[in-house]
Amino acid sequence: MDGSLSHNDHEAHTSSDSGGRRGGWKTFPFITGALAGLTLAAGGWLSNLIVYLIQEFNVKSIDAAQISNIVAGSSSFFPVIGAIIADSFSGPFSVISISSCISLLGIVLLALTATFNSLKPQTCVNDGSELCKPTSTIQYAILYTSIALATIGLGGTRYTMATMGANQFKNPKTQASFFNWYFFILYAASVVSITVIVYVEDNVSWKLGFGLCVIANILGLVIFLCGTRFYRFDKPQGSPFVDLARVVVASTWKRNLQHSSDESKDYYYGHGGVTDMVDATPSKSFGFLNRAAQKTEGDIKSDGSAKQWRLCTVQQVEDFKTLMRILPLWSSSIFLGTPIAVHSSLTILQALTMDRHIGPHFKIPAGSILVIVLISTAISLTLIDRFLCPVWQKMTGRFPTSLQRIGLGHVLNVLSMAVSALVESKRLTAVKSHHLQDQPGAVVPMLALWLFPQLVLVGIGEAFHFPGQVSLYYQEFPVSLRSTSTAMIALVVGISFYLGTGVIDLVRKVTRWLPDNINNGKLDNVYWMLVVVGVLNFGYYLVCAKLYKYQNVKGANENPGPEGDK
Repeated sequence: MDGSLSHNDHEAHTSSDSGGRRGGWKTFPFITGALAGLTLAAGGWLSNLIVYLIQEFNVKSIDAAQISNIVAGSSSFFPVIGAIIADSFSGPFSVISISSCISLLGIVLLALTATFNSLKPQTCVNDGSELCKPTSTIQYAILYTSIALATIGLGGTRYTMATMGANQFKNPKTQASFFNWYFFILYAASVVSITVIVYVEDNVSWKLGFGLCVIANILGLVIFLCGTRFYRFDKPQGSPFVDLARVVVASTWKRNLQHSSDESKDYYYGHGGVTDMVDATPSKSFGFLNRAAQKTEGDIKSDGSAKQWRLCTVQQVEDFKTLMRILPLWSSSIFLGTPIAVHSSLTILQALTMDRHIGPHFKIPAGSILVIVLISTAISLTLIDRFLCPVWQKMTGRFPTSLQRIGLGHVLNVLSMAVSALVESKRLTAVKSHHLQDQPGAVVPMLALWLFPQLVLVGIGEAFHFPGQVSLYYQEFPVSLRSTSTAMIALVVGISFYLGTGVIDLVRKVTRWLPDNINNGKLDNVYWMLVVVGVLNFGYYLVCAKLYKYQNVKGANENPGPEGDK
């Protein structure tokens, strides 16, 4: 982490980022303090949602996993909406403040469901037995309203907080240092919430656990608002998604227009005319889009400006083409994330049926099992940045490219699914040998520690492919769409969780591998299916990577990490 600054660097940062009345490092404690509080609150309820639905609302295990996947997917989609609102209308401060209040309201409602018996059904004596009293409509309504509000609030703060923090600095190196600390605090708070708060929920009470989430959310909101007089507020610049939509509309409007003779005078470049940012004429690839920048009668207003939905600049068209070129690689990331989404929810279900004791007194909460992925990712990121990349550079003369990192992530993802299948086969063998197939909720005499290797592999894989994707999109996207690069990651994660829900539904309809009682199922076959999907997707990725040509040749050969910025 680039948190230690030399004396000269500190002076440079102070003069460029802290010398003014607003912004700079004096805002750092408020933004990161708010981040820690809101992350603790979100992680405390989201990471243990499956267990809460099963134990307190008598939801079937697979249905609970599906609900969790939908919530996780939505929490990744909503940041995109929040970013659009922040860029186009209100700015990040308003989005964060309002979203934090919405999140607080949702978590308070969730805490009430754990506090008052009238807001939840009676607990089943035996899972799946006829003695279970069904959950009422009003109970479901309050539960799902609380989850929806908490999810919307989480989505409005997750990435917008990073933008708000980066906006406080003008020096790119200082911004990089801020991002390092930002993600460190994000991971640290996530680990604390997944372990400490989840442990309280499992071993003390859900009421106290969710109460801690409420307190953390309040503290985060208060800390954020306390820094209001120190923040630098930037005016909304407009969302890049609007410009992309304009290219589609304008090119469709002019679909019957004949192509220009490639003279620069036939195209619109904005008030500044032809600049160094674009060639004199649009590129020939995706030539049908060039019509959007081709001038026709009635496209120009009397003041010389363009009618926004009829004429675009050449730069806007070329930006859209850049997205088109990178779209195949981006799509391969969706099927890289889908197995991880399925795996995360099913692993919790496996942990619920296994012996989670470490020693005679400590029992690992099922919802905390995924903390192994976070720890593995954090350790791997450090080793990759400080050891693997320098060694690779000495051997080859260059740092690993973004595409190489993503490719290795694909391989590790497939390996993690294969290990998951082997471990599940061993678990099912233990189930049969002890005749537990027809005993829902029975604990198999097999330690949950067997799940650790697959989770470690998932974490190492994420350490390769997640930063690789961020680096690729940031390097390859045009300057005007740099903020969109993080939104592409959010979209990948969101779509992956939704597809994971669809995959589980399809498996349940076509096969008998995933009954509500996984002790009587074939979960190992699901993992082997994900191995096949991963291998096919890796082949697709290799084809896309082979055909892709870097737009930023410099970015392809340099270190994307902090060392490359020195």
